[in-house]
Amino acid sequence: MDRLFTPLYTRLCNFYREKIIRQDYLPGERLDSINRIMDRHKVSRETAKLVLNKLSEEGFIVKKAGIGSFVTYTRELQKIWGIVIPFYSANIEDLIGYLDIQARKIDRDIRYFLHYNEPDEEMRLVGKMIRDGYEAIIVVPNYDESMTSKFYRNLNHANSQVILIDNTMVGSFFNYVIQSYDLGVKRAFNYLVSKNKKNLLLVKNEIWRGNNLVFELMERSMQMFIGQQAPERNLSVISGLRGFNMDFLARNNIGGILCCTDTDSLRITGRLLKWGINLPAEVSLVSYGNTELTQTANPAVTAVDCKYREMARLAASLIFNNKNFKATKQYVIQPELIVRQT
Repeated sequence: MDRLFTPLYTRLCNFYREKIIRQDYLPGERLDSINRIMDRHKVSRETAKLVLNKLSEEGFIVKKAGIGSFVTYTRELQKIWGIVIPFYSANIEDLIGYLDIQARKIDRDIRYFLHYNEPDEEMRLVGKMIRDGYEAIIVVPNYDESMTSKFYRNLNHANSQVILIDNTMVGSFFNYVIQSYDLGVKRAFNYLVSKNKKNLLLVKNEIWRGNNLVFELMERSMQMFIGQQAPERNLSVISGLRGFNMDFLARNNIGGILCCTDTDSLRITGRLLKWGINLPAEVSLVSYGNTELTQTANPAVTAVDCKYREMARLAASLIFNNKNFKATKQYVIQPELIVRQT
C-alpha cells in the first residue's frame, strides 16, 4: 500500500540513489538525461526534471549545462571504520570488540551495520559507506557470496579501504583476513572421535534468510573426515535446538557434538547436565568460537579458537600499511582447539 501513496518522483529518486550507491552508475559517469528518464520510466518532463534536481540537491549528481548530469565522487575521508556483518552473535560481538580496540588506538570511530544475510543490503551498505568517505570498510560477507562476487570484483572503492574478514569463498581479488574453517573443523573432529566410538552431531544455526556456505563447508568437512578416518560412524546434522532431546541423542547414538556457535554450545551443555549426562565421558562437546561465553561457563566448554584478536590486528595492519593500495594482502588464520571440561 505504501507504494500507492509515495509520489512517483520520490520513487524514481530512490531508484537512482540505489543505482548510484550500488555503483551501477560509477563516479563521473553520466546519469540518464531528462529525455531518457521520460522514455525509460514513462513519466512527464516535469517529473524527470524534479528527479534530477532532487539528486543534485542531495549531492548524488552534478548538473552541467548543455552536457548532462554526472555522478559525483565520494566525500573526503572521515576517521570512521564501518563494520558490515550478516547477523549479530556472541562470536561476531567478540570480533567487533577487538576491531574497536584497534580503531581506538589511532582515534578512529567505529560503527557496525547488520545486513541480515541479505546480499542486496550488504552491497548497499558498502556502497553508501564508500560514498560517505569511510576510511575503512570491514565486511563479514553474507553466506552466499555468489550473490555479491560481481559487485566486489568491479567495486570502485575510491580512497576507502575495503577488507573482507572472517570468511570468504570468492574474495581472492580482495584484501582479506579470514580463518581456515576446514582446519578448525578438523581439529574439533579429531578431538571428538578420540573420546568415544559413538556417532557425531553437527549443530548449525541457520535462522537467517539465504544459503549459509560456511555451515555447508563445515558439514562437508565433517562428512569428509568421517569418510577418511571413521567410516563406521554417522553424522547427524540439525539447525537449531528444537529437536534436540534425550530421545534424539539416544536414537542416533550421539557421543560427540560440534556447535557452530558458542551460544548453542551453552544451551546444549545445560541440557546435557540436566539430563544427567557426564561430560565428556559420555558425550563430548566442542564449540566453534571460543568467546567469553565458553571460557567462563561451568563447565568451561572445549572450543575452537577463531583467533578474533589476531584477525582484528591483521585487519588494522592492512588499513594502516596499505594507504596506496599497491598490493593485495591476504591472511588465512589457523584456528586452534582449546581443550577444557567438555
